[in-house]
Amino acid sequence: MPSLPRLYVITDRARARCGLGSVALVVQAAAMAGARMFGLRDKGVSSAEAMQLGHEVAGLAAAFGGLLLVNDRADLALELAADGVHRPSSGLTFDALRRLLGQHALIGASAHSLDEARAAQQAGASFVTLSPIFESASKPGYGPTLGLEELARVADELAIPIYALGGVRVEDVGDCLAAGAFGVAVMGGIMAAQDPQAATASYLEAIDAYFSSVVRSSESSATE
Repeated sequence: MPSLPRLYVITDRARARCGLGSVALVVQAAAMAGARMFGLRDKGVSSAEAMQLGHEVAGLAAAFGGLLLVNDRADLALELAADGVHRPSSGLTFDALRRLLGQHALIGASAHSLDEARAAQQAGASFVTLSPIFESASKPGYGPTLGLEELARVADELAIPIYALGGVRVEDVGDCLAAGAFGVAVMGGIMAAQDPQAATASYLEAIDAYFSSVVRSSESSATE
């Protein structure tokens, strides 16, 4: 399995400023800023539109050496030679996805509770997104926010990486990582940004700042 980046950028045409036509432009801007993992998640488009957008995003991900996961649709993932699939709460079984995509494919899973996260891990997920951590316009129908305490509880229980998803702002990144998240998954914070490249850079800087502080703290403790 390829190593996972700490930032997972998920597309959302409804939040992109110019709709479907700007999704690829936002992905390009995010990639230029350093993002290297993308989730193609654009519900409500025709098969032809999904295919066109998929090829555009797949080309960008490949050009920048990034990973691409397709939400739900294993057929589209195969067509695009994507790195894997992000499985929603319901869909093809993990076994079926493995048979279709191969043992080395990434299979992400959406989870909205500890039980769902445990089930995904047991079924063979490569990683999970846990949401919604905070209030989010992109995640209006998934019940109350989980918060950092629940994120920490789930992180303590799981051995696979967890991405904190749902309303994660730049200023929340450090708290999510400190709670045990492997990384953060972002939709609106980048897709709806006036300057997606700058927004992506800010998320990456926040991730780097957190881990730099951890290293400094460890070095300080070692010298005491």
